[in-house]
Amino acid sequence: MSALSFGTSLGSTRRRTGVFRGWDRFDYILVLAALGLVAMGLALIYSGSSRVYTGPTASFSNPVVKQAVFAVVGFIGMLVASKLDYHHLTHYSWVLYFIGLLALVAILVIGHTAFGSTRWFTIGPIQLQPSEFAKLATILALARFFSEHGGDAKELKTLLLSLAIVAPAAGLVFIEPDLGTSVVFLAIWLGVVIVAGVSRSHLIVMGAIFVAILPFVWAFGVADYQVQRISVLINPYADQNGLGAGYNNIQAEIAVGSGQWFGTGLTKGQQTQLRYLKVPTKDFIFSVLGEELGFAGAMALFALFVTLLMRGIRAAQIAGDTAGQLVAVGIVVLILMQAFINIAVNIGLFPVTGLPLPFVSAGGSSLVSLFISLGILQSIATRHRAYRQA
Repeated sequence: MSALSFGTSLGSTRRRTGVFRGWDRFDYILVLAALGLVAMGLALIYSGSSRVYTGPTASFSNPVVKQAVFAVVGFIGMLVASKLDYHHLTHYSWVLYFIGLLALVAILVIGHTAFGSTRWFTIGPIQLQPSEFAKLATILALARFFSEHGGDAKELKTLLLSLAIVAPAAGLVFIEPDLGTSVVFLAIWLGVVIVAGVSRSHLIVMGAIFVAILPFVWAFGVADYQVQRISVLINPYADQNGLGAGYNNIQAEIAVGSGQWFGTGLTKGQQTQLRYLKVPTKDFIFSVLGEELGFAGAMALFALFVTLLMRGIRAAQIAGDTAGQLVAVGIVVLILMQAFINIAVNIGLFPVTGLPLPFVSAGGSSLVSLFISLGILQSIATRHRAYRQA
């Protein structure tokens, strides 16, 4: 009887050990930084939508409630991904990659069009943006490709093949058109190949070729409204009345500049509350922050992003193999470039594009995919010892 009791207790202990294995290496700082960004985003979404949304508070149509629901779904997705061995994901990376490409093709045929772009599938009250998940699938495919080719990008053939992985996804997104996301795809590729040890001479030659074909892309591949958005970076007042292509740039710069040191206070910004800012909960949420929380709020946002990115770099540094290292690098570049481009749009350094501010802007697809990415970073961090010992 006592032996049976002892065996049951031992089995229970083993099960608990299995369930909680690796949690001692779980990166709680990474999670707290992401949750801090989400909390800041919820406050800004509330402010940006308070004069527009007049429906019931406890409703999925409420932008704040919707974002909170997606945050919970994403957080659960992060926990699930963190318990999966990331090698299972890289093993099926080609399947995920081709599913992503098919979704990007399908979006051009049956997708929902808004603000001049066709980027979403509309499923009831939810809009699904496949490009957000295609970025992650592309990162996994690149990591598997390089891990199967010696872990480096020194050979020109290997470099070109890796570019051939990214080019279809970047091209399909560019056709939507979505300039910002296509730039993010290329930035992910560049970050991964640099860590994989690409030859500097190869990059210089490819850069020269890109510069040479750029005039043809400008002439035949860029939509008219995109040309206008790029042109107004030089002079947003070129349309004279300030209501044309440069309108968003002008209003965003006014909002950011008016915040000064500590901002006007949440829900008290004139540019935001009088609805001069377009899509203040998405593309121009940083302008809402700049106006209502000021320089201090922007520094708090940057501190959270720096913390998040540094923890991602740590995961890349301690990764037990090439696949884990390159996946972590790709995710870090993904978050960094999206944040950079969104903020650059708001201060007039990049053409207006529909790229969300990671973890902050309203958008379910972006939020869920980013939390899953953090789960993969956690998987890499909690398993690094096992793969180094192997």
